[in-house]
Amino acid sequence: MKFAYSMPTRVVAGEGCLVESAAALKEMGKKALIVTGRHSARANGSLDDALRALALNGQGYVLFDKVMSNPTVQCAFEGAAAMREGKCDFVLAIGGGSPMDAGKAMALLAARDEAVDPAAIFSTAYTAAYPVVAVPTTAGTGSEVTQYSILTNDAAETKTSIANPLIFPRLAYLDPRYMSGLSQTVTVNTAIDALSHAVEGMLSVRASAISDGMARQSIEMLAGCFGPMREGTLSVQNRADLLCASTLAGMVIANTGTTAVHAMGYSLTYYKNIDHGRANGLLLPEFLAFTAKHAAGRVQNILACMGLADVADFAALLGGLLGKRETLTPEELSHYAEKASKAGNIGNCLVRPEKDDLLAVLKAALG
Repeated sequence: MKFAYSMPTRVVAGEGCLVESAAALKEMGKKALIVTGRHSARANGSLDDALRALALNGQGYVLFDKVMSNPTVQCAFEGAAAMREGKCDFVLAIGGGSPMDAGKAMALLAARDEAVDPAAIFSTAYTAAYPVVAVPTTAGTGSEVTQYSILTNDAAETKTSIANPLIFPRLAYLDPRYMSGLSQTVTVNTAIDALSHAVEGMLSVRASAISDGMARQSIEMLAGCFGPMREGTLSVQNRADLLCASTLAGMVIANTGTTAVHAMGYSLTYYKNIDHGRANGLLLPEFLAFTAKHAAGRVQNILACMGLADVADFAALLGGLLGKRETLTPEELSHYAEKASKAGNIGNCLVRPEKDDLLAVLKAALG
């Protein structure tokens, strides 16, 4: 068996960990670019904790709070400019996947001696990046432990990833308190995003014993929260489990990559504004059914982590969480299948789908 595994991020977890372990921020630099959105970091207390932690260390900061959902290339360039102008030494990204992904791109762009053409942001060879510290406030993307920065790519009409080991966060703080005020919709969508990462990691040609072990643990922890999540009775411990499971799933895809589920889901997000986690959840059961035709044992291993007998049970489980699903026109389905068939992560699938297979999955899920 041949495989490689890498995880350079130091993870600190627990209630109050950002302030209690503020000293770990000292080695990052003297001044932070705090990257976040307009509202949530203020509302959930994470921004206040970050400012306290920096103050304890005598570190300065510049606040960049302009990150939107599904951040754009322009947003990344604006943040990088703010980082250079403010003479910041590191990025402190607070929020869901959008601020963390945008912050990583800013860390790369700001470290470039030469200007980057916005049209070439995804193809530029980066050789340096400022340190990144991540504080997730949702349990879904796992961006706090990956080398990916995923931005909206209007030129290609999709979402595209910058993948570079330089943007692995040096440090991640996991505090479940920041998720206590999340809506039911956000909680479900982000949890299903994490589930998709763990499941897709087990369906990757790059899966290994190490990644599978983390994926199984992640799936089991997520499944244990589905009941309280559906009933709206999540406890602080449930929130902590969701956050840990999301981070584990991030560690999985950092080494395995994602599959056709993400390739198809990006079009749902770009064209139909369907939340990324929800998009994955709508597609995941049908893609599992497709994979089971050729790798039944692998799919059964995944289902066993959730205590489920078959894919139909899995579809029912996700259906109960997602509610009424969207429907697409035949033209949309065909267009999205065509785009997905050209995505790089199609070749990452344990069972590689052709364009007709992708169309069949999309039709069964959303036709």
